Amino acid sequence: MLSEVLLVSAPGKVILHGEHAVVHGKVALAVALNLRTYLRLQPHSSGKVGLNLPNIGIKRAWDVARLQLLDTNFLEQGDITPEKVEKLKEVAGFPEDCGNHEHLAVLAFLYLYLSICRKQRWTSEDLELINKWAFQGERVIHGNPSGVDNAVSTWGGALRYQQGKISSLKRPPVLKILLTNTKVPRSTKALVLGVRNRLLKFPEIVAPLLTSIDAISLECERVLREMVAATPAPEHYLVLEELIDMNQHHLNALGVGHSSLDQLCQVTMARGLHSKLTGAGGGGCGITLLRPDLEGPEVEATKQALISCGFDCWETSIGAPGISIHSAASLDAPTRQALEGL
Repeated sequence: MLSEVLLVSAPGKVILHGEHAVVHGKVALAVALNLRTYLRLQPHSSGKVGLNLPNIGIKRAWDVARLQLLDTNFLEQGDITPEKVEKLKEVAGFPEDCGNHEHLAVLAFLYLYLSICRKQRWTSEDLELINKWAFQGERVIHGNPSGVDNAVSTWGGALRYQQGKISSLKRPPVLKILLTNTKVPRSTKALVLGVRNRLLKFPEIVAPLLTSIDAISLECERVLREMVAATPAPEHYLVLEELIDMNQHHLNALGVGHSSLDQLCQVTMARGLHSKLTGAGGGGCGITLLRPDLEGPEVEATKQALISCGFDCWETSIGAPGISIHSAASLDAPTRQALEGL
């Protein structure tokens, strides 16, 4: 029964503006996505702690008594290091050369499980601690993350990121979007390197592009603040749409576009909607802004057109709340059924 468990969720994240430019010291705007990851914590009398990640095919269990006997002093000695990761592999029973995302997810879980205790009520200090530990989990998986992903998932809403400094945009407006996965794999590292090489090769061309993307991020931030201070108007959405179009063209000029993303933009533009890539580009995902005046059938028709291209597509919103605790009664029926089926 779900009434016997603790249910916690955290939002996903997309970059609204500032991809790649942020690597070169410019502003990026990251927003919490109302597609949430749920954590179900349930007590058992088996003497084991289990991890079930159905989306990536992980199901493992460990004897609690064995874990309690482990020497975990190495976890208290500062940040994540390769040496700590190797010790976690020993605990998990993984070979030294394992490094895929499934293995890293298990290592991140073990690191957090062995390091911290959970609480059912969170103060701002608790959230700071959650954010800190989430960042350490990111380091297990990514090595040298920016800190944006864990911050957005912890605090929700929208964040401004520049040169390692993260600040929250208070009460951002909730904007409806389509999130589309082109399912084209790409290497973030290679794309970032490509932009850097293009900057070195054509500094007088690429540097102004990065400065312009920075200005787009700042203008978007101004519009979002204005939408909070006053009732959002059609004019606000027109500006946001223009910014999306300009940013997408700039990202193409930086060399991080892809034919799949061009197709996404063409399909939505044919329906009067505006899209851009989000994240590293080169495939991956894109976002499409949905104006409030759009009717349900129009949105559904756009989703089906994108799905017919071979993409995955979800209707959701940005500006979602951060990490949250739920009662079973507060969940919608599909989410409750999915959790009960684990």
